[in-house]
Amino acid sequence: MKLPPLRALQCFEAVARLNSFSKAADQLNVTQSAVSHQVKLLEEYLGESMFSRHGRSFALTEVGERYFEEISNSLSNVANASQLIREGQSGKIRLALYSSVAVKWLIPRLEDLRQQYPEIELSLNMMADEPKCSDQVADCFITVNPPKNNFVVEFLYEERLYPVCGNKIWQQIKDKPLPEALWQHPLLSVQNLFPGDELGEDWRQWCKLGGYELPKETKVNHFSHMLLAAEAARYDQGITLMNHYLMSDQDRQQNFVRIPLHELSTGDNFYFVYKKSRAKQTDIVKLCRWLKQQCLD
Repeated sequence: MKLPPLRALQCFEAVARLNSFSKAADQLNVTQSAVSHQVKLLEEYLGESMFSRHGRSFALTEVGERYFEEISNSLSNVANASQLIREGQSGKIRLALYSSVAVKWLIPRLEDLRQQYPEIELSLNMMADEPKCSDQVADCFITVNPPKNNFVVEFLYEERLYPVCGNKIWQQIKDKPLPEALWQHPLLSVQNLFPGDELGEDWRQWCKLGGYELPKETKVNHFSHMLLAAEAARYDQGITLMNHYLMSDQDRQQNFVRIPLHELSTGDNFYFVYKKSRAKQTDIVKLCRWLKQQCLD
């Protein structure tokens, strides 16, 4: 397949569509002489005159009109196909994020997104581990490890943990001295929240920050994921440390009680990231603005 000079083709299409060399130059952000030069290159390549010139005025020749009709739709299709790959389909956004953030934080808030931005069609790709920031995975991401290059990175929140239990256990400990009352119930620990693989490290770090000593006889149950520990706490199987952004309003009111003790930072910050090439995609900008607002509420 032999193609004409594409830059020359683009300049010809702009001149023919706008009926002006100067307007074409402005749109393409080049000089008028550069546009004239590119059109001349195309005419030499094709061996035909695309414009008939009469002093300062000009018009498409018969060949030029026919050629413009043929190539204008093709150039438009190329532009649209390229934009679809770079920016995604307007209104449709794929968001990849951790499953715990999706289930416990984002999904309970999606109705608000639909009310504010009904034009956005959001699909979620829930990841058990760190989402790979690739177009093959999603258009944008929530991650604690943002890429260093070619991505827009927007801070959402700092992860902090605090002790949480179900209503039944709360009724048993609310009038007792804290934190001593906690040791009378199983502690639900989530693995790998902190560097190192020692079991129960989250509770040891929390106790150390508060100046407490975790009794050796305290029963500690271990879970591979925060969602599992949260569900166990929901059903009064023990007390867990939960990310404060993973408790929906309904959870706070009906299922969980935050025990009035100190918070512990995990050292992780959550970010919303997307490619710099999508920085002007209005639907992603709207989603970013909405997510940041949710983190402030």
